[in-house]
Amino acid sequence: MPSSLCETVTNSVDSLEFPKHDDWITSGKMGSRDAVLVFRTNILNPKTRKNLSESYSSPVLPESCSNMESTIVSRKGEHDMSSLSLPSCSNEALNGLKQRKIYVSFRNAVHIKQTENSDFQNTAKKINKQYSSSDASMSSEGEEPTRNIQNKFRSLKNNPNDINSNLAEDVTKESGYDSATPAKSITNISASEEDECATEDDEECGIVMPAYKLKITYKFIQTETKLLRKIFDVHGLREVEGDSNFNLLWTGVHMKLDVLRNLAPYQRVNHFPRSYELTRKDRLYKNIERMQHLRGMKHFDIVPQSFILPLESRDLIIAHNKHRGPWIVKPAASSRGRGIFIVNSPDQIPQDEQVLVSKYIVDPLCIDGHKCDLRVYVLVTSFDPLIIYLYKEGIVRLATVRYDRHADHLWNPCMHLCNYSINKYHSDYIRSSDAQDEDVGHKWTLSALLRHLKMQGCDTHQLMLNIEDLIIKAILACAQTIISACRMFVPNGNNCFELYGFDILIDNSLKPWLLEVNLSPSMGVDSPLDTKVKACLIADLLTCVGIPAYSPEMRSHYDSKWSRFRSSSCQRSTNVPSGQHKIKKNKKKGSVSTDQLTGEEQRILRNARLQYSRRGGFERIFPTDDSMQRYGNFLDSTNGIPISTPNVQGQTFQTLIMQHNYNQMLHSNLYCHDKSDIIDDNLEKSRIKQYERALETGSEIPFVKKPAVEKSEEEGRRQRKLMLKKIGNGSELTQFQARQTFSLYLESVLRRLTQDPKDNHEKIVLKFLNKFGGSVKPPVLFRNTQSMKVISKARSAMVAKLLGDFLENYKRDTEAYVDSFDHFGMIPSSAYNQFLTHAQESDLEAILTLHTNVTGIMPFLYNRCGLSVPPTPPIPSGLHGFLRALPSMVSSSGIAREVSKYDGYFRNIDKDYENVQEISIRPKSSRRF
Repeated sequence: MPSSLCETVTNSVDSLEFPKHDDWITSGKMGSRDAVLVFRTNILNPKTRKNLSESYSSPVLPESCSNMESTIVSRKGEHDMSSLSLPSCSNEALNGLKQRKIYVSFRNAVHIKQTENSDFQNTAKKINKQYSSSDASMSSEGEEPTRNIQNKFRSLKNNPNDINSNLAEDVTKESGYDSATPAKSITNISASEEDECATEDDEECGIVMPAYKLKITYKFIQTETKLLRKIFDVHGLREVEGDSNFNLLWTGVHMKLDVLRNLAPYQRVNHFPRSYELTRKDRLYKNIERMQHLRGMKHFDIVPQSFILPLESRDLIIAHNKHRGPWIVKPAASSRGRGIFIVNSPDQIPQDEQVLVSKYIVDPLCIDGHKCDLRVYVLVTSFDPLIIYLYKEGIVRLATVRYDRHADHLWNPCMHLCNYSINKYHSDYIRSSDAQDEDVGHKWTLSALLRHLKMQGCDTHQLMLNIEDLIIKAILACAQTIISACRMFVPNGNNCFELYGFDILIDNSLKPWLLEVNLSPSMGVDSPLDTKVKACLIADLLTCVGIPAYSPEMRSHYDSKWSRFRSSSCQRSTNVPSGQHKIKKNKKKGSVSTDQLTGEEQRILRNARLQYSRRGGFERIFPTDDSMQRYGNFLDSTNGIPISTPNVQGQTFQTLIMQHNYNQMLHSNLYCHDKSDIIDDNLEKSRIKQYERALETGSEIPFVKKPAVEKSEEEGRRQRKLMLKKIGNGSELTQFQARQTFSLYLESVLRRLTQDPKDNHEKIVLKFLNKFGGSVKPPVLFRNTQSMKVISKARSAMVAKLLGDFLENYKRDTEAYVDSFDHFGMIPSSAYNQFLTHAQESDLEAILTLHTNVTGIMPFLYNRCGLSVPPTPPIPSGLHGFLRALPSMVSSSGIAREVSKYDGYFRNIDKDYENVQEISIRPKSSRRF
């Protein structure tokens, strides 16, 4: 980069008004190519944000802006801020401050006028938030659905001159770590006022950060979590939409190749191409199986014996005849425990879909009698050379029901599966209420488990070494294909990084087994313990990866330069002479001279050292001092790439590309010097000790649930009468209103299933979900005729899990039906939203029942113009009458193939329903409801 550009950028940056650069920029001075942003968790604390905002927006006159002094914030611990200092205000910063204050005042003025004249609009806003945001206690651990309204608002609010964007902020509330505010009556405080209190300090804090002045942006694709957005916003990053340029792209799905090809050197994405080789269950096992055949079973005995059905059905039967025992069945591409069940015999496995069948480990490690597994977080910053980090803290998930290996209990998923998304619906599930309680309830930390095992005399040192070995070997087995894709599609070696979630089961002999690898491990937070671990994880991840602190001028310079020199093949430039490059060794044994390295090799070495220096809570497990001794025989001696396929007639991997052993080069320069000269020393003993230490944070990371909206039963009954009267007079619900009502009604049913389960309601819900079809499938417990009669909390939890999965998809589909205006002949949106604010389950059921009987349509399940809409069934009156009629509302033509297998289970429901229909047609005087 030309020196003139560096000087210009540096001079312009010095005049900006934000805390000292050294506090939030590291690895280089502002304007240098190595400078990256620093992320800390202490800024999530509202007190810290308030102090930072006050130090920036002190009430002084514009003429005395140059004399403004900062408030000093002391450093407390690893994640705390350093001292803050504010230089003299530039005209640009002052104008921005004035503009922002006027903008906030305008919003408040508009809001006051709205509260005086339009109370029903505030009610509508609260209902929209209540519908679109899931309850924290029932939220899934997986990805959250994207909220189109919030995304549209965030793209508009960056322009304070747009009046529409000002008004949009009063419609949408920022979810996440809201400051603790008690739930208030809707007549006392409006939704927009609550939003202002919850997000104003976040925005004030964000604009004083270097990332805001440098216009660092991020973008989400098919993923959204409260935690990620909160961390980005308070650090000054701004979200962009559409095809806008970005600095950081965070996606929950695999990257498109055209996006990868056009990445600039300063851009970062959170996935490598072809990561599915590691994250799909079937591909992972096949890659490890190839390494078992090629390198030996004893070296890669890290996964249970598995078979892919239906292709390997015969092999499974032969293995079952030799070693009988239970088998666990998993869909090849699923998450959150969906579709997993356990069988005693292969003939109990359906043959109409591709599944992975693995030998079930019957002797797992148990804590107080409960089965547990581990979720550890692995960061890969590069595949060539291979650089792997393991976060020192992980999550231990415990099953809710005490473990019993007897075959009669194989149907119980809350005993044999440790997934949080399954066990959270069990009424006995315990959440930790304090971030410091790391061994309370059904979710522990990894360090708490290691301390617990150490007190029992277990060799935790060897256990963690085995876990590290398992992680490295799993990645080695899949690296060849990923490296090939990176060479073809990734322009720069720093563009991609990946955070994997490894699920590991430990047996009674303390041997770890790899269960699966998650592409996008959940960043959802359901407890203070979740908040602490995942907030520190994300902050350390972003700092370690390094988001370049480039100004817009620098980025435009790189864009123009990179477009001229980017090759069509996207291969790395190596700056190597015509002959094969050789590394010269010094007189000291084993030492290597860095003067003989190519420009690409020097860049790789420099980046590796800088990443290690800002690793935070990550421990580098590859390369290490003894990594080449342990894993060198798995790497190709020429190019250092792990080979999982045998060479044919002397051919080597990527023969058309000039071979460079970056793994050997990196290891030689990091660890082959004298011990006194080693900078990146990563000793095994000190590394293992870090896993047993509790995760320390400099300041408390708040966990605040979204305050529940208080409902008035009296107001609910009054609104219910008004809605019933409107429907009786000919008004109808729009499709969005009907789906909204149906969704809230099913949420009430879901709460009852988890708190006060009823056997007949479970059967009704299960039959409805089966007839509706889709991805919802019955659990294996219902395939056993003996377990059908068992009424237990575990069975209720499984039915609730199915209903929760259905609701997640249903809400996502409902976003396409949002009403933009009131239709003629339909109930006004404002009036109906007031009803939903205070509606109880009985109120929702009454509206759905009357609307279905009067109109003869079911807009909550079918479009009005549908061709295969079944006739509306008679709905019995009385409590839960709508629920009993729900299975009959689904067309028989849409019944899933599995339903026929459960006819015996549903026979009693049909008899009960026929009895209900007979009662419903009796004279009113003879009914007894």
